[in-house]
Amino acid sequence: MRITRVDIEGRHGRFATLVRRTGSEHIEVTILTPQQSDGEKRLVHARSDDEELWDKARRLQTMLDGRRGTNGDIDGYYRELQRLAD
Repeated sequence: MRITRVDIEGRHGRFATLVRRTGSEHIEVTILTPQQSDGEKRLVHARSDDEELWDKARRLQTMLDGRRGTNGDIDGYYRELQRLAD
């Protein structure tokens, strides 16, 4: 089994889609917010180390929840990025 896409719903109309296409070295993160209805795309290298993945998860959590969260909040986003990472 291979997971290739994860959809996340944050607060107040904020969403993200994480996609890892077959053969790609990157996880494509598309973030949709009321201010950016066309979406903002970011790339995360699939071989990022744990520290870099945590940093990306922290930023994603802040954008989707609208505030900086605790380590427990960030961990949920981190685990979803890990699903698609190498």
